[in-house]
Amino acid sequence: KHISMFDKLANILKIKKEKMTILVIGLNGGGKSTIINHFKSLNEQTTITVPTVGFTIEQFQNQGVHFTIIDTSGARRHRNLWEHHFKNCQGIVYVIDSSDKMRMIVIRDEINLFLNHPHLENRKIPILLFANKQNSEDAMSSSKIATVLGLNEINNNPWYISSSEAISGVGLEEGIQWLAEQIRLSVQSSKHSK
Repeated sequence: KHISMFDKLANILKIKKEKMTILVIGLNGGGKSTIINHFKSLNEQTTITVPTVGFTIEQFQNQGVHFTIIDTSGARRHRNLWEHHFKNCQGIVYVIDSSDKMRMIVIRDEINLFLNHPHLENRKIPILLFANKQNSEDAMSSSKIATVLGLNEINNNPWYISSSEAISGVGLEEGIQWLAEQIRLSVQSSKHSK
């Protein structure tokens, strides 16, 4: 199943010579590592997920798609270490712990920050948000999260929020199909505009 989801992504994108970079970001504890394991080929998957402390960047490649995973941890002092990754990305995946109501305001600030970043503000980079940990009893629904984060105010970037449960994989494929389609459209339109 892990490979078929990735095959679908690679096939939709029809990647030839261009390097495709997808940035996976979010606060610590949201489920990024678990979600990322679904995109790795079987020999790359890590079975133990270690919570990230401070600041880490993980990178791996699968069928021509380059993934950069950044644990933002809400730490502003680390931001300049990873902001340059915005310049070359074709898509952003933001992973949210749906039960972490206390940090929704931090997430909102981060999203606003990167939407207004010089490397992103004039590019229509698609943003996929995973409202993760939906099986948690105090999880907020994806529509409630969209309201709290003010996603409806995002006009320049296509965005989509997908309810997910990273451990079982529920909701991941739907989100990735949306992202792949958006990236394919933006790559096509940039080719036509050249």
